[in-house]
Amino acid sequence: MKKFNTKLSSLIRSRATLVLLGVMFGMVLCSASALVADAHIITTPSRPGVIAGRATGSGGSDFVPVPGTNLFQLSFNIQNLLPDTTITGVGFAFPGTLSGFNLVSGPLNFSFASGVTNGFGTGQTFDFAVMASTPGAGVGTNQRVTFVVTGPSFAFTNLEEIFDTVYVQFEATGAGGVTEVGRAVRPTPAPTPTPAQNSVVQFNSSNYSVVEACTSVTITVNRVGDTSSAASVNYSTSDVTASERSDYITAIGTLRFTSGEASKSFAVLINDDFYVEGPETFNVNLSNPSGVSLGGPAIATVTINDNPTEPATNVIDDPQNFACQHYHDFLNRQPDASGLAFWTKEITSCGADQACLALKRLNVSAAFYSSIEFQQTGYLVERLYKTAFGDASGTSTFGGAHQLPVPIVRFKELLADTQQIGQGVVVGQTGWETVLENNKQGFTSEFLQRARFTTAFPASLTPAQFVDGLFANAGVTPSTTERNTAIAEFGAATNTSDAAARSRTLRDVAENPTLNQQEFNRAFVLMEYFGYLRRNPNDAPDADYTGYEFWLTKLNQSNGNFVNAETVKAFITSGEYRQRFGS
Repeated sequence: MKKFNTKLSSLIRSRATLVLLGVMFGMVLCSASALVADAHIITTPSRPGVIAGRATGSGGSDFVPVPGTNLFQLSFNIQNLLPDTTITGVGFAFPGTLSGFNLVSGPLNFSFASGVTNGFGTGQTFDFAVMASTPGAGVGTNQRVTFVVTGPSFAFTNLEEIFDTVYVQFEATGAGGVTEVGRAVRPTPAPTPTPAQNSVVQFNSSNYSVVEACTSVTITVNRVGDTSSAASVNYSTSDVTASERSDYITAIGTLRFTSGEASKSFAVLINDDFYVEGPETFNVNLSNPSGVSLGGPAIATVTINDNPTEPATNVIDDPQNFACQHYHDFLNRQPDASGLAFWTKEITSCGADQACLALKRLNVSAAFYSSIEFQQTGYLVERLYKTAFGDASGTSTFGGAHQLPVPIVRFKELLADTQQIGQGVVVGQTGWETVLENNKQGFTSEFLQRARFTTAFPASLTPAQFVDGLFANAGVTPSTTERNTAIAEFGAATNTSDAAARSRTLRDVAENPTLNQQEFNRAFVLMEYFGYLRRNPNDAPDADYTGYEFWLTKLNQSNGNFVNAETVKAFITSGEYRQRFGS
């Protein structure tokens, strides 16, 4: 037997109080199908506040009468029926336009308007018997009303079609003749929310091409589908036949889509060389999507087409290309026209004077490290790592085998973070200070959320512990004012869970003037490896930090004078540097 069960909570607030806790719609000799009810207030014309239930659920087979008969059954489970209360089944209404819906005590006739297409035909008349309870009936009594079909043909199709909108109407008459009407109703279900279209990120093309030069290629990533929320995806480049040391600059970063944003682009810097090598390729990869899925293509191939003709000498000897390459290597961007023209002129102003040209090349090169733009991007990143994590330990054989403290940041770490903090910064352009400050805030906020940092500085630390730890890593003994200022970022807090305060404090220490001075030479030598040679000091062909310590010692002995120390000269004339662009 298929039974349809619904819990009906009905409270009729009058002198006659009735609670109908269970209503069961049923057909004899059918198997079970669940219907669940929840409370719902129905306002009646005469007296508001009748509490009824609404049946929900689904069916799956036809509503058929008892086999061999035209008998259908409707059962009520009545509980807590008070004395002198009469319950009368007033109506059983199917979907459709009804006429003749009257409250009567005898059989009820319902005429369905023509055109109703609920599976039971049109113009049919149905006779319903009525049920009356016995006054004072006990809790849990089971009353039943039966009804028969008088039409010549009768068939209900799908149960869900019927019971999704069937009405069972009650009239409760209590002592004193006060009448209330309530009904168990399956109201029009709320529309099922349209599932959000899957959101994916993908390159707008699987192939890009660019002619070899000191230039860039723009890569575009599209977000397809739902763009209503924020999302992010990482990108990175990888060698195929092109080399990131000579043919292009490694690009590593994260694209962050705001709500409604469907497309973002980034530039990959392309280097010039004088090798005749034909087309070369590298890949750009999407990874680690958040709030979005990877679509296709998620890997794009960039083809660098060789110049139609190559110069007779190494392209790095050309003053304009020399200056342009420094924008790539140290500032991670294409040069602005005025800046490129300025630094090119610095070199060409020497004419044919070779000694002047050599010195100018040294000065121009060192100027990129000393520039405001690099000091506030790449050098700041180096100091943030030192402030957060202290020093690493390296091995050197300079003056005998030993260990020495070395900068902890690695080449790819600094490259990715410098590209992030320097995004869109062109010193001298209108509004560059605002762009830089916003980048600093955004970067440090993200930096301190990294697992490496939260492990080193858990939020349970007191402000004093947090500040003292940062200054200790930085190797700076702060003045009382400097220490108190950093601690005061947390106000009266007893822990360091305030993310904004943590970010400000990290910058307070990383931007400390004493640290900036103490770390300057170490970072200068480190950036010669990172910028010119595109590697860590202990990467091949070096095996340790012997070379790094040698050049740092010379620079310190020259009181930071890079010309006397010949540090810049040694790197830009080295075979390793020059072979990036030619022989």
